[in-house]
Amino acid sequence: MNASNHPPASILFIFGGSGDLNHRKLTPALYNLFLDDWLPEQFLISGIGRSQYDDESFRGHLLDGVKQFSRRKEEINGKWEAFSRHIAYLQMDGDKAEDYQKIARIVHDKTEEWGVRPHVVFYLAVAPQLVPAIASNLGKLDICADKTTSRIVVEKPFGHDLKSARELNTQLRSLFAEEQIFRIDHYLGKETVQNILMMRFANALFEPIWNRNYIDHIQITAIESVGVEGRGGYFEQSGALRDMVQNHILQILCMIAMEAPVSFEANEIRNKNLDVLNALRRYTDAEVAENAVRGQYGAGSNNGKPVLAYRDEKGVAADSNVETYAAARFFIDNWRWQGVPFFVRTGKSLHMKETHVVIQFKSPPHNTFPHEAAENWKSNRLTISIQPNMDIRIRFQVKRPGQTMKLDPVEMAFDYTAAGENAPEAYETLLLDALEGDPTLFMRGDQVEAAWEVIMPILSHWEKNKAADFPNYQPGSWGPLAADQLIEEEDRHWVNVLQSEN
Repeated sequence: MNASNHPPASILFIFGGSGDLNHRKLTPALYNLFLDDWLPEQFLISGIGRSQYDDESFRGHLLDGVKQFSRRKEEINGKWEAFSRHIAYLQMDGDKAEDYQKIARIVHDKTEEWGVRPHVVFYLAVAPQLVPAIASNLGKLDICADKTTSRIVVEKPFGHDLKSARELNTQLRSLFAEEQIFRIDHYLGKETVQNILMMRFANALFEPIWNRNYIDHIQITAIESVGVEGRGGYFEQSGALRDMVQNHILQILCMIAMEAPVSFEANEIRNKNLDVLNALRRYTDAEVAENAVRGQYGAGSNNGKPVLAYRDEKGVAADSNVETYAAARFFIDNWRWQGVPFFVRTGKSLHMKETHVVIQFKSPPHNTFPHEAAENWKSNRLTISIQPNMDIRIRFQVKRPGQTMKLDPVEMAFDYTAAGENAPEAYETLLLDALEGDPTLFMRGDQVEAAWEVIMPILSHWEKNKAADFPNYQPGSWGPLAADQLIEEEDRHWVNVLQSEN
């Protein structure tokens, strides 16, 4: 969570340098950091892969990515040439231990050239099954022994379940110190997600009412209109609960629910998040059916386009039991949140793409107004929209202008777009933090394991009990009927922020 300092002289090695993540996200983010003068004067970005590139052809490949995916496409001319001089390509096989001496030589040469020992960051933009071998080979390099100047960035998914996450943590900790391991979740780099902490703890307005006495319930929604888009083979091994709830959604929940930190030091923030995860109720097998809902989309159309049923996608079993939709009701068993339900939902091939948080406040304990004055009464609500809109809105009641006594709900909003803010992409924030060695927005090993502990009862129940009603929702809908019933049991309803009636 950068304040104002620039990173020290740095080398960023990107394993999977010729892959899609670097092409679409990492290099465009690094280029934006360069344009905004956040990168150090002395830096090198070294893409690592097996593909046949030399430095020039690799730079051309990455330039294509910037032209397609950067939020600053118009600022390529005149700037890219200066940036690209800091890019190189290293062809090597991540499975061959002897090839890693090429990395050591690059660091040695740059140390002599720059006259200073650079900080070294290894970004593993590779398939999860490749992480253990690469980490093992990196751990043998002398440069990785320095805890203050070397670190490793690991992409999600971090494990497939609690057992595999613990095994991966054990392996990484045998090679690196915990402070060197940066487990990245790009959702935590999103500007509006970070603003949750600022809004809560920089304003005396919210904290006194941020508890079970004033809040009725909380909703976290992260839904998509697209299906699995040809990634059926991957999704068969994941499912919506693993893909979104275990990491993205639970981390947002932690930011909403955490206690006030005594400082913004990284481990203090992460300790508070861990407290929330530890307080989340672990369901028994019998409780899962009462508090969690799953769904899978069938064939149909969405936004005028035909959609294959999930089970008809390439790489998907004809009788697949994997959920493309998941909703759950969580409870945090602590003093602040006892009894307040946290409703979460995520899914694919739904009505629209939307990620938001809704803080629904309780109604006033007594209504002093006549019925006709308050016929449009709606309880106070705080909405934090993360995507596609980026804004924070507070709904409250006011008197309608005129001689009659009529109350209407109105909204007061902070809109990033209307404010003229060109917010950085999530990877810009997180890459800069990795270069600076700031782990605040990165997952610590105990947080990862605690998050797995929360969802393992649900995963285990679903894997043991085949869904009898799949497919159970249509593309372009809001998901299975059971998800509505989950929240409506308590006379509540899902809030769809982009729909005017809400």
